[in-house]
Amino acid sequence: MKRFFESVTTDRRQGGFAVLLDGRAMLTPARNVLELPSAALAKAIAAEWAAQLEEIEAATMPLTRHAYTAVDGVRQTVDRVVAEITCFAETDLLCYRADMPKTLADKQAQAWQPLLDWLHEEHGTTLVVTNGVIPVQQSPEQIAALEKLVAAHDVYALTALYTLVSISGSLVIGLAVSAGRLDSTAAWVASRIDYDFQAAQWGVDPEAAADSIVTRSDLDAAARFLDLARVKTVD
Repeated sequence: MKRFFESVTTDRRQGGFAVLLDGRAMLTPARNVLELPSAALAKAIAAEWAAQLEEIEAATMPLTRHAYTAVDGVRQTVDRVVAEITCFAETDLLCYRADMPKTLADKQAQAWQPLLDWLHEEHGTTLVVTNGVIPVQQSPEQIAALEKLVAAHDVYALTALYTLVSISGSLVIGLAVSAGRLDSTAAWVASRIDYDFQAAQWGVDPEAAADSIVTRSDLDAAARFLDLARVKTVD
């Protein structure tokens, strides 16, 4: 798409904040007004649009993509999104540990157990940990408690949480980022224990490494979107 606008500004509206292209409020692909929960997020999205040159490159606007998803997608299907995110607890990465080698098992324990301990101490929720990859049954009561934690997120935070959880393979990691317990770098490192161990042993696959750059960028963008959406405006 060719750049079709000259100016990019932001404005406070009754429903939140808007990004204006040549004075007109931006619309989503589904033709909804792009309402944003904070001035900080609106300004960051405006900066993505202002940075476009002759052609608009969607790949360079991750905050915009998250905002579109929140307004056009998540807002319309909140219950389904909450359920999909919660399902990750059934097979959470942090609950499946290696038996051998000991070095890998130790790395997993050092990185993952503190997060499970945090979840228990902060929210009274405990997940069962096992060795190997055979699925382990988690308590329905614990899953229900986690679902309440997920459902407490608004549509913008829920959008970011979905990305964080799906990339990391861990609801616990996603919740830890949402709560400020982890930043995106720590979340990425925790989610890559197994991959990094195998890469150290057998070498890095170039194609996988290229994919990892994109995936890491998506995770960082989700964490930034979450932070910006929560910035309170000082009147």
